[in-house]
Amino acid sequence: MANRLAQSQSPYLRQHADNPVDWWEWSPEALAEAERRDLPILLSVGYAACHWCHVMAHESFEDPATAAYMNEHFVNIKVDREERPDIDAVYMRATQAMTGQGGWPMTCVLTPTGEPFFAGTYFPPEPRGGHPAFSQILQALADAWQNRREEVLSSAGQVLDFLSTDDDFGGEPLTSEDLDRAAATLVKQGDPEAGGFGDAPKFPPSMVLEFLLRQHARTGNEEVWSIVCRTFEAMARGGMYDQLSGGFARYSVDRFWRVPHFEKMLYDNALLLRAYLHWARALRAHEGSEEQLALAERICHETADFLLTELRTEQGGFASALDADSDGHEGTYYVWNPHQLMKALGTSDAAWAVQLLSVTGGGTFERGFSTLQLLQDPDDPERWERVRARLLEVRAERTRPARDDKVVAAWNGYAVTALAECGILLDRPDLVDAAAEAATLLWDLHVEPGFVRTSLGGVRSEHAAVLEDHGAVIEAFIAVLGATDDPRWLDRARHVADRALVHFRAEDGGWYDTADDTEALVVRPRDVSDNANPSGSSALAHGLLALAAVTGDHDVRAAAVDCVECAAALATGAPRFAGWTLAAAEALHDGPAEIAVVGEVAGPMHRAALGLTAPGAVVVATREGSPVPLFEGRQAIGGHATAYVCRDFVCALPVTDPADLAAGNEVRTGTRGS
Repeated sequence: MANRLAQSQSPYLRQHADNPVDWWEWSPEALAEAERRDLPILLSVGYAACHWCHVMAHESFEDPATAAYMNEHFVNIKVDREERPDIDAVYMRATQAMTGQGGWPMTCVLTPTGEPFFAGTYFPPEPRGGHPAFSQILQALADAWQNRREEVLSSAGQVLDFLSTDDDFGGEPLTSEDLDRAAATLVKQGDPEAGGFGDAPKFPPSMVLEFLLRQHARTGNEEVWSIVCRTFEAMARGGMYDQLSGGFARYSVDRFWRVPHFEKMLYDNALLLRAYLHWARALRAHEGSEEQLALAERICHETADFLLTELRTEQGGFASALDADSDGHEGTYYVWNPHQLMKALGTSDAAWAVQLLSVTGGGTFERGFSTLQLLQDPDDPERWERVRARLLEVRAERTRPARDDKVVAAWNGYAVTALAECGILLDRPDLVDAAAEAATLLWDLHVEPGFVRTSLGGVRSEHAAVLEDHGAVIEAFIAVLGATDDPRWLDRARHVADRALVHFRAEDGGWYDTADDTEALVVRPRDVSDNANPSGSSALAHGLLALAAVTGDHDVRAAAVDCVECAAALATGAPRFAGWTLAAAEALHDGPAEIAVVGEVAGPMHRAALGLTAPGAVVVATREGSPVPLFEGRQAIGGHATAYVCRDFVCALPVTDPADLAAGNEVRTGTRGS
């Protein structure tokens, strides 16, 4: 039986187009079919780079007998969580409530009207480790639907009641004492030996690290600085980072960042690129070690190159992910054994590389293979570059992991912001050009007409943008404005902000994750916690703060404050899940600084301004003047590039020497822009 996924725009859904399961995409028609046939819905949610999604597909969805049972007793719906984070959010909350955990693939069973009454994640094809087989689960659920309908509907009603009960999204402003306590909590949760927070598995804490960098800039807290540096260095030197071509994997399965789940996600690499850039500038300001500074800058260059060479699409956007698997195994493309190194490099270089890259006879991964780690800088950099180039040549002959070419607005927004800043600070015009091109794609294809979350091959999807998309794209447009002196980006940022302020507001002053003019689900999702990527409200806080910094719009700033306050309880109670909110709060406490550079773009003064560690500072530059409000009344002095450091449009005396700006030698005055 041919399912309906072959023409889907989602690469993940198309991966299942040849399954014998009669899959539907999420749609009113699918729910109507369940109602017509009086069958429950089996909802399967995953994403293209998900290793365990592939495993369950191969074991169960490709099995004719399992598929036949699913087709007879369920209406089966497949959802790409990256396209539909709203659906994922609703049913992941149900899964966590019913099972105490979550993850992908996510398997939920629903009434024909969408109320969940059973949930789980991966199910094996036969009983294993105390877990029933997937076929047993299906049979029990079909029997319950047919013979214990009232019990099922009662359970679904209880779950729906839980989902319909909002958390308390009211909040108070986060004080400096609140921020200091959050930082102290994170220090206590930090791993003093391996970096990061908590035990395995370890996810790259990019948003928490950004908060801690800003907190350290304000307080000089050395305990914070220690855990930040330890974490950045450990991630960069371990097997979670691709030591040959750059780019970070999704997470480490072990405490020491040795062995990752090998999928590479755009959002991780974009957020980490910006975080490493900010670590590098903090190392300069803090007079950190030269070795660490060289490491931070190398990771920035390599990760930026990874985005451009591995994830950039023909249309100028950035693809969502690279798969974990190739040739039927996870990590095959990336791992090595001593014999492979010997064959590629010869006896002498292989023996040297085995030691340098921590490749062992027994393997640090599976089947005798090792990930590549670079725990110490090479004692012979030229030899390392020669070895690295040769290993890349050999690796290029392997089967490459598949790429999910889907362009996601929010994640492209994070990439645009990181690349724009990197392009100026690292003197890489190619990165600024790439940022502007991706931002143009977002505006031309995603935002107008009607903001959609995803596209593929230059074709818009029908999936409405969520709150995170709006926040990330606003910040991205301001970043491109700051890097290019093109005032159109301000108008575009305002356009996106206007829509966010009108369509996502909640009655209590907080924010919903979906707009009020988009498809209604059984509940309207609303979550302030940062997980793999920023929450909608924290992303919007950053975008609105950047917009307010260049316009002086107090209503926009007030909305950013609301975004922070609605997550205040989470930020103080569980700061590991509110790093992006806490980072925005640090920016609010510092102003944030609004820095106008007049007389140059991408020059020494512009770099000095972006090199400041003032929390959340927003930097814009213009060659000859600009309609951007922050530039009103600001002029280059004596023909020199001139920087104005302002807060709430009240500026210090202008600075004409980049060295003075870098040293913080601006003088506060009470003069407000005209």
